[in-house]
Amino acid sequence: MISGVEPVTGTGKYEQLLNKCEKLEAVTTAVAHPCEATALSAALEAANLGLIVPILVGPRSKIAAIAESARLDLLDFQIIDTPHSHASAAKAVELLRDAKAELLMKGSLHTDELMGAVVAREGGLRTTRRISHVFVMDVPTYHKLLIVTDGAINIAPTLEDKVDICQNAVDLVISLGLNRPKVAVLAAVETVTSKMPATLDAAALCKMAERGQITGALVDGPLAFDNAISKQAAATKGIRSEVAGDPDILLAPDLEAGNILAKQLTFLANADSAGLVLGARVPIILTSRADTVRCRIASCAVAMLAAHARRRRL
Repeated sequence: MISGVEPVTGTGKYEQLLNKCEKLEAVTTAVAHPCEATALSAALEAANLGLIVPILVGPRSKIAAIAESARLDLLDFQIIDTPHSHASAAKAVELLRDAKAELLMKGSLHTDELMGAVVAREGGLRTTRRISHVFVMDVPTYHKLLIVTDGAINIAPTLEDKVDICQNAVDLVISLGLNRPKVAVLAAVETVTSKMPATLDAAALCKMAERGQITGALVDGPLAFDNAISKQAAATKGIRSEVAGDPDILLAPDLEAGNILAKQLTFLANADSAGLVLGARVPIILTSRADTVRCRIASCAVAMLAAHARRRRL
């Protein structure tokens, strides 16, 4: 275990991620507008654990005042002075484009403001991939980490969007050390019907995976949530599937379903959730004021592992 991690009450799944980070070099991270105590403390805590080397981008005087009020030690961390949140987002993205940082971390500005700078046609961080969000969830009642996607960015994804959403999540899970992750494509039922477009998309995604349009994963669907999570439920329905009961990734039919699912797991099953945006030039760490310290650190750990995997590919 990384020294300095506070006692936790989780299942140990996030701690396994932290253990994987122990021998890795901390990753330079542009932190956009850390102008609240929770946002600033998240970056500094991750730095103290050796996960990131933060470059704090925001109004210098405001950051210093918040650090003093919250009794946070800025040590020798670099601060780039900007006048407001919009400028902070633009400058943080510029640092990534200029290869002065490898990760982007959301501070206290609105997600829309940060993502606006990320997807800007001039000076942004777009790639040919659709940008998507993943919840990396530690669910106490499930036997391994569970990825839920996309519950935050793509409102009504098309089939082509879902290909990228799926591939983004698969690539992330592989970067965490798992070969051939299992993807359950969710719908309300496990049969294909033209009356429910999500089932048609699920069937198409499975065939696309067979034909190499999605790589590195075992994809099955449509699967209702019970069939995806429970081998017994799948067996009762007569479903024979290597994915049923053992998925690493749950691919939701749309944002509303993904968001509701992730929040149900959090508030009804006491799950922890780390948040990451994928598909841009670099992983983007999304933290919330409601996140626990454990969740914020887990987000940084996942991003760190993804950044090191990206280095190996380049």
